[in-house]
Amino acid sequence: MAIVVGVDGSEESLQALRWSIEEARLRHATVRVVNVWQYPTVTSWIDPYLAGAAYEVPQINAEELRTRAEAQLAGVVEQVDTAGVEVTQETIEGHPAEGLLYAAKDAELLVVGSRGLGGFKALLLGSVGQQCAHHAPCPIVIVRDASA
Repeated sequence: MAIVVGVDGSEESLQALRWSIEEARLRHATVRVVNVWQYPTVTSWIDPYLAGAAYEVPQINAEELRTRAEAQLAGVVEQVDTAGVEVTQETIEGHPAEGLLYAAKDAELLVVGSRGLGGFKALLLGSVGQQCAHHAPCPIVIVRDASA
């Protein structure tokens, strides 16, 4: 069985990864580090028909987004001492909470940070952590940033 930990590059997710590695050492478990990415919501105040032929609709390159997610994931894992623990890395396309819940379907434990990169800094628990807490298919640990 594995411990699944969600990372998004936030300090809270880095703390969650550190906690997961230590817990895996105690349980002799593996750690699956998961980064869930999704297409950004693009809205425009410019009507392309009114803007004329010079207006170009922004193109979103899925492979570039996936590559960035993989690089971000590798960068986070590099910051943690994983000695003695089998660690795998996985990127999943989709909504963050849904992706983490899917990844945790056969997990021993799901670990997330208390809040991620969202814009509401005053929240004690972010939306992804809240959704995971309500719907996790296994026990869940929500790690707060130690400096908070």
